[in-house]
Amino acid sequence: MKNNSFFLKVKCILAVMTICLTLVACVTEKNGKPIDKNKSLDLHIQMANGYIEKGNRESARIHLQKAFEIKKDSAAATGAMAQLYILEGEPVLAEEQFKLALKRDKNLTEVHNNYGVFLFNQKRYEESYEEFEKAAADLGFPNRAQALTNVGRVALKLGNTARAQAAFEHAIVLDKTGADSYIELADINFQKQNYAEAKKNLDIYNTIGQPSARSLMLGIQLENIFGNAVQEASLVNQLKNRFPYSNEYLEYKQRHLN
Repeated sequence: MKNNSFFLKVKCILAVMTICLTLVACVTEKNGKPIDKNKSLDLHIQMANGYIEKGNRESARIHLQKAFEIKKDSAAATGAMAQLYILEGEPVLAEEQFKLALKRDKNLTEVHNNYGVFLFNQKRYEESYEEFEKAAADLGFPNRAQALTNVGRVALKLGNTARAQAAFEHAIVLDKTGADSYIELADINFQKQNYAEAKKNLDIYNTIGQPSARSLMLGIQLENIFGNAVQEASLVNQLKNRFPYSNEYLEYKQRHLN
């Protein structure tokens, strides 16, 4: 009886230990509160993306490894891995990861947009256009204004000025601080000889964006058309002093100083 009682106690202890170990394996606690694995996964992906933006490859990889430990087939983590491969100069591996991420979740808007940027930089404009349009179609996408700006830029590459203009104008509706769309619209209106609208676009750009060789050259051309010689000369000096080795200043010198 004593032996049976002893073995029964041992079995009970082992059973309790097994249950405890199972609970520990299933739920990790911090400060007495269970950690949500989905939140932990999202946090690691966010941290990885942040490090990628800063160019910190090592820290990004550490967080992505942790993300894959939580969920090995995470589409969002796979998309982030694609961005890491771009940072590391591995375009083939990057594209593999983009495709895998979208295979795992075709509704990942951020990945569509990032893949579009990748394809644009590869000068694969038609494919890029498709990805940007998918991103821009998501009404809830936080960076939808940027996606529309991307649509506009690639549409210009494809010779579709009407779609480009519509995309830039839509982007401005969503984000009136989007300097990129204003400079693009200024250029489009200038090419259409709609100079008053181009000047309006450029003026807004100059209030929210940073001067560039492109914006200064466009300003020079517009002030020349409107006959504002003093303002034109001021912009020429800015172009010369700020961007003396730019294509825009070289073009200006060839036209006016030779």
